[in-house]
Amino acid sequence: MVRRESVMGREKVMDLVAERPPEKSSKNIVHAVSADRLYRSADLAALTFQTTADLPPLEAMADQPRARDALALGLGARRRGFHIFVTGAGTAGMRRSVLKMLEDAAATHAHPLDWVYVNNFFDPQKPHCLPLPYGRAREFQKAVHDLIDELKVSLPSLFESEEYQKRRSAIEESVRRKGEEAIEALQKQAAEKNIAILRGPMGLFVAPSRDGNVVPPAEFNAWPEAQKEEMRSAIEGLQKELEATLRRMPRLQKEMRDLIRALDREIAQVALTQPFEELKAEYSELPEVLTHVGAIHTDMLKNIPLLMGAESEEDTIATGQPATEHRFERYEVNVLVTQSDHADGAPVIEELHPTLANLEGRAEYVSMHGVLVTNFQLIRAGALHRANGGIIVMDARNLLTEPFSWAALKRALSRDEIVIEDVTHVLGLTTTASLEPEPIPLNVKVVLLGDRFTYQLLMALDPEFGEQFKVLADFDDEVSRSREGEQMLARLIARFASDEKLKPLDREAVTLLVERASRIAEDATKLTLLAQRLRDVMAEADYWAEQGKRSVTSRTDVAKAIEEGIRRTGRLKERSQEALVREIALVETSGRRTGQINGLSVISTGDMSFGVPGRITCRVRPGMGKIVDIEREVKLGGPLHSKGVLILAGFLAGRYALDTPMSLYASLVLEQSYGAVEGDSASAAELFALLSALADVPLRQDLAVTGSVNQLGDMQAIGGVNEKIEGFFDLCHARGLTGTQGVLIPKSNVQHLMLREDVVDACSSGKFAIYAVETMDAGIALLTELDAGERGSDGRYPAGSLNARVEERLRQFAEIRRTTAGEAEG
Repeated sequence: MVRRESVMGREKVMDLVAERPPEKSSKNIVHAVSADRLYRSADLAALTFQTTADLPPLEAMADQPRARDALALGLGARRRGFHIFVTGAGTAGMRRSVLKMLEDAAATHAHPLDWVYVNNFFDPQKPHCLPLPYGRAREFQKAVHDLIDELKVSLPSLFESEEYQKRRSAIEESVRRKGEEAIEALQKQAAEKNIAILRGPMGLFVAPSRDGNVVPPAEFNAWPEAQKEEMRSAIEGLQKELEATLRRMPRLQKEMRDLIRALDREIAQVALTQPFEELKAEYSELPEVLTHVGAIHTDMLKNIPLLMGAESEEDTIATGQPATEHRFERYEVNVLVTQSDHADGAPVIEELHPTLANLEGRAEYVSMHGVLVTNFQLIRAGALHRANGGIIVMDARNLLTEPFSWAALKRALSRDEIVIEDVTHVLGLTTTASLEPEPIPLNVKVVLLGDRFTYQLLMALDPEFGEQFKVLADFDDEVSRSREGEQMLARLIARFASDEKLKPLDREAVTLLVERASRIAEDATKLTLLAQRLRDVMAEADYWAEQGKRSVTSRTDVAKAIEEGIRRTGRLKERSQEALVREIALVETSGRRTGQINGLSVISTGDMSFGVPGRITCRVRPGMGKIVDIEREVKLGGPLHSKGVLILAGFLAGRYALDTPMSLYASLVLEQSYGAVEGDSASAAELFALLSALADVPLRQDLAVTGSVNQLGDMQAIGGVNEKIEGFFDLCHARGLTGTQGVLIPKSNVQHLMLREDVVDACSSGKFAIYAVETMDAGIALLTELDAGERGSDGRYPAGSLNARVEERLRQFAEIRRTTAGEAEG
């Protein structure tokens, strides 16, 4: 080894030249990943079937013990606040499984009560609610309706009977006679005093008379003054008696009305007694019902004239009672909710549109005589009423985006009662008189479906949420890809085909879908449970089978659906690939370059993700120990990307600056990047470029690198490994595969490989390679074909090794700084 020094002005440059590169140690030799580990085929040998029509469909999601146990706790705990929030990435896919679990649990619960609204005869604006045993609401409604129908016939017949008419006529005649007798007595008294009682337009009046004839005014004026004064005095006394007699007449009319009303009640009681006694006997075990039946009885007796048509419809409006077509409507029963439709156990209600009215119920209005009116018959149930005694299921985001609904739900749960609220009155948008129905006691289990982000937001921002929703049922997005897991997914695919009425899928088609589930999960050892994406592929495959006039969907149809889905969303991918092939975006796939390496990134657009190679470059010089991330400096780099770059500084200092200060200035950049960059998956490539620039050793350009690195130099797993490999492969394939090209990935990412068939075939034939790298030393050795070297017992790296070159270069930079600093002081 020869050390050569040269001094040029104030700069001292030291070059380390190796006589020959040392051989690599065995631990730094990296072998290509075998083809059988690049794609894991599904094993459905344990399932005997030709098509999905032969498979028993999976009724509920399997392999979810955590979520299943949470649901069991939430449904079984009858304590305040133990409501359930169900979360997972595929909320829509969870829906059916959750509903099935809830329905099975609800089937074992006791039947809840029925609820009806009835008129409040003392305050019609505040209708009463009545609970009835399971299934008896309709029965009670019919019983009351039948009672009313009977009374519609029996009451008029009694009041039209000869006996009633005679008794009423007798009352009227008796009162009339009393009035006439009083007037006759007064007339007799008047005649004795030569005074006549006459009837005029304004009623009765008195005047002097003689021989039964009224004395004309002229004649009266001719009378002597004493005679006139005597007559005036007699007339005045008689006038007072007449007024007193006339004042007694209204009392006689009232007496007659009271007697007629008593007669009406007496006659009505004959018609009412037996039907009401029979109705009470039928519901003798329900005190609240008996109270209301008694109230109907009492009100009917009080309002016989109304029932018999004595009052006009306008009169009923004036009294505050809503005008209806039928006078007996006030006694009908409004069945708000009945559980008779649920044959087994408690109801499970899913509310898809949880507006305030749909959630808590509403009072409808009808237009009458130009006025909006309402009554207890127009009260309509909400989802909470229908689910009362059972379970209500709602989408959390739908609930939160509806004004007033979330606050109303929390109020209902905290009060344990359902209050029907009119949002127009809350907002002050109307002055129309509305109802205030009596609140109904609430006993319901609320299950919200939402994503994890929504759950975390509610936990962070709404203190009441944690008090009410104490149970989190967190569904896994993936299941282990065991033999049982693959069989479960095959049965799930059979259920999807049945639910969507798709053509049966043959064995190979199911196999490919299981493998596709692993690719979607980005893990060869996992299967995704994001059901919607599998449903979409199946639906499109069914279309291609239909186009081919096949009765069974084949593997070819599924593969076509996958390829077409990629092609439809592949415009951006094709444009990126074109820019690389035409060398508009500069990425080399052959040769060697110092301080330059091929990094890999992933671009996502909706459900489409693809890998894009990019050139990463590094320049170094003596400095203050700073590594400049150009992406961060121009605010294109996200915090995770910046973190990865800062880790590089920690790695360099920990490995190479043990006894010498870091005297480095390095700049790193992802070339031709014009958008935001995030993630630390390029940190390994950036480290390799940095080491190459420091050691002045070129890197292979036929290899691309992805992976993050820690401060100890260990390669760490990253996401999107399949897309990144395929992105570099597509570029190499377009330019022509040389047999030396490949991709370095962290060893821990091998378990995630589910590569395309053409990539696997190229690796099998030796035209392309995937290298699993565990440490930075192994990676740099492969890229430089130079041994990285390990620090010996003397504390030095082997001469000529890459680590020795880096360490020596950093020492040179430190020496230059010291020399420069000394000259500056001198």
